[in-house]
Amino acid sequence: MLRNALARVPTLSTPLGCDAVGVPEHHGFRLLARLPKPGCVFADDDWWWWIVPAGSDHELAWPDRVRYAPGAYVPAARPRLLHWPGDSLPYTPPIPLYLMVCQLMGEVPEWA
Repeated sequence: MLRNALARVPTLSTPLGCDAVGVPEHHGFRLLARLPKPGCVFADDDWWWWIVPAGSDHELAWPDRVRYAPGAYVPAARPRLLHWPGDSLPYTPPIPLYLMVCQLMGEVPEWA
């Protein structure tokens, strides 16, 4: 499967590294509207990708229907930037994203 690194936006700092969390496209608008501080969000035809700090999968059990992409290398041919963050960091806070994703997918949050 083709994997592409999500484009790094040169004007944004990434001191914590970058991973990406992918959710099916039909959840994208709902998440974007409800998250208090979304960072960079990319999309292709089927998936929306949220930039999170590297290691945001540590001790979090992301639902099976979510794709976690270390290094923000995603299985997307032409992801496009949909949302620009309100500050100089590209990150969506992973815990609120995780809790909202679990709620939308009917999963119980689990972490170590």
